[in-house]
Amino acid sequence: MGCGNGTLTLKLMERGATVVGIDASADMVQAACRKGVDARTISAYDLTFENEFDAVFSNAALHWMTDHPAKVLENIANALKPGGRFVAEMGGEGNIAHIREAERQALNRRNLDLETVAPLFFPSKAQYQSMLEAAGFTIEQIELFPRKTRLPDGLANWLRVFSTAVLSSLPADDVEPFIQEVETLARPYLTDDEGWFADYVRLRFSAHKA
Repeated sequence: MGCGNGTLTLKLMERGATVVGIDASADMVQAACRKGVDARTISAYDLTFENEFDAVFSNAALHWMTDHPAKVLENIANALKPGGRFVAEMGGEGNIAHIREAERQALNRRNLDLETVAPLFFPSKAQYQSMLEAAGFTIEQIELFPRKTRLPDGLANWLRVFSTAVLSSLPADDVEPFIQEVETLARPYLTDDEGWFADYVRLRFSAHKA
């Protein structure tokens, strides 16, 4: 779920799995198909699979699905066979907190609201555990942990890749000034002797359909 360009999906296929990849981005799906992945342009909100899969896997995708995350879990449960596994990792409570705060301050000065422009879903462990159980899953393992992640190309390039919703809300001539302002605000919190890093916090879990 959220197969992107198919790079990780290929690794699952190399391990012997028969995989169907889905993503809401047609461009990403086309890229995955070019790699030989059975990828389909489908929103997680619109899944129609019923008791078809042994497992659902997702990495760094569920936190983008902000409109109705409980519906996503319901659709995943429906797609799985009884006893089927759901294994995933996503951003959790506190993920990229300093990056988001720097963006929030810079947007506020432009009379824009971060949660309106670029909402993200970073649940706590307890919150997501309750959501999984409500969707009919039995949890085997769930953990929330910090994962300090180096940004060898700097925060500016990270923003250009992962904050496209924020940047696209700005006039073209204000994108670079905005990035520079975010860097200035975040630098005291996200740099050390080795350079820039991101303050990732990940929520990882394994569950099965009851």
